Amino acid sequence: MARPDILKAASLALIALAAPTGAQQAARQADATLNSRLSGDLTPTHDPVIIREGDTYHVFSTGHGQRLIETRTSPDLIHWTAGAPVFTALPDWATRAIPGSNGMWAPDISYVNGRYRLYYSVSTFGSNRSAIGLATSVTLDPRAPHYGWRDEGLVIMSTSQDDFNAIDPNFVIDREGRHWLTLGSFWSGIKLFELDKKTGKPLHPGQKPFSIARRPAPTGGPAPVEAPFILSHGGYYWLMASYDYCCKGVNSTYYTVIGRSKAITGPYLGKDGSPMMEGGGTIFLRADLQEQQRWRGPGHAGWLHDRDGKNYVVYHAYDKQADGAPTLRIAPVRWGADGWPVADY
Repeated sequence: MARPDILKAASLALIALAAPTGAQQAARQADATLNSRLSGDLTPTHDPVIIREGDTYHVFSTGHGQRLIETRTSPDLIHWTAGAPVFTALPDWATRAIPGSNGMWAPDISYVNGRYRLYYSVSTFGSNRSAIGLATSVTLDPRAPHYGWRDEGLVIMSTSQDDFNAIDPNFVIDREGRHWLTLGSFWSGIKLFELDKKTGKPLHPGQKPFSIARRPAPTGGPAPVEAPFILSHGGYYWLMASYDYCCKGVNSTYYTVIGRSKAITGPYLGKDGSPMMEGGGTIFLRADLQEQQRWRGPGHAGWLHDRDGKNYVVYHAYDKQADGAPTLRIAPVRWGADGWPVADY
């Protein structure tokens, strides 16, 4: 064999040895995190929540201008496609209640009494003159004949006279069948209101809410806490909340903590017993390790308990490789031997 032919044959042999087999490719894909496989319309996604209807996953997130509540769908949790916004204009009651607002923030989605409930926030940045509204629809599929969102109006409002901020809603049904809405951002922390089962609005208008998480402010500034989400597992209620600052791109310091309680009204404690009413809890989602530093400020977490029994946490993080774009992130969650959740992100 001529020398060029020998070199060519050797090169082809090396390529064959280096090329992964089908089994190796499958193994690598299995080892890859779900986040590393996400594709499609992932940005901008801020404050996401997730739900499944039939064979389709739906993500709802903050929207502004004429795209009030962004929507995304996926058949497999991996490939995502952006859809039409839920609304293109704020309802009249919201523009009157919160002058200057041009967005619907931090939605929450659930299925109750034959309709999907979409709670949303209306506010202006840094103010606690805020309101939570409610919209409902029979289906999430825009192609279905009965699709259409009906605004149900104001649910809860806060003003400068209140010690809480009526944004970041999350709906939850407790083990006794009572309905609740948790909410809050900054001010005196996270609150919990009991709801009327039929209307989805406060059971006792004017009621004083339960306080379930706060961060006592240190000297020289606030200690942010926001974006609550409550789920039930293993005889406990679990409260996720985001600490520190979002919305600063790669300079965001957001991270997510979790605590648990036997009662939905608290007290919620971290794994070490630290009370979330004192700024405690256990870190659940944190920024990438310092040597990587790509995904900053992971927070505003939501939860999906899928019909196959698997659990996922959905959240946003700011991508340093894309000028800090808020990006959709999803991670499977497993329950550790100690009974605490671990996100594989």
